[in-house]
Amino acid sequence: MEIEVWADVICPWCYIGRRRLERAIDQFHGSGPVEVVYRSFELDPGAPTHSDMTLDQVLAAKYGLSEVEAHAMNERVAKTGAAEGLEFHLELARPTNTLAAHRLLQLATVRHRRPAVEERFLKAYFSEGGSLSDPETLLSLAVEAGLKDDDVRRVLAGQAFTLQVRQDEAEAAALGADGVPFYFVNRLRTVSGAQPVEFFRNVLQMVEDQRSA
Repeated sequence: MEIEVWADVICPWCYIGRRRLERAIDQFHGSGPVEVVYRSFELDPGAPTHSDMTLDQVLAAKYGLSEVEAHAMNERVAKTGAAEGLEFHLELARPTNTLAAHRLLQLATVRHRRPAVEERFLKAYFSEGGSLSDPETLLSLAVEAGLKDDDVRRVLAGQAFTLQVRQDEAEAAALGADGVPFYFVNRLRTVSGAQPVEFFRNVLQMVEDQRSA
């Protein structure tokens, strides 16, 4: 069984959904292995590479909230993440453009290191305040996660893998995705959002039953 996952590395619900899906797969006992294939999706392709705005300020501006209300919303997200074993320090995070990060994730796919690199990017952004548009930060994180220094530098120096990022996003749009996380299970069932573990497990069982029918 194959599960395709569209996500952005600055999306907290993508990180939460990642953990929930992992748990669902661990608890699922199907007739064969479950392969997770990661796809690219930018929440805001037009975002600048640098911003001094906090996530509270971004959320307040986006939804017309006070910063106090926005902070409370981010606190709830952090608590939800903690329940999944994730340590969020959202006060350190700054919104940014993620195209360069996604181009490196496409390189990681080719090099069979995508899960590790994506996990490292997520942790850096949500737990450490790392900038996922800064070339030196991306280089350090990607190499730490198993990519070769020269490969990463070549990608960062140009526009390699931009087409693959855009193809992933176009396919998500064609499938009806208007946000992430977004999942396509065995090309049979789409799922939107960081659903509970039990929901994911039930979807896996449903698809397994369809395959066996």
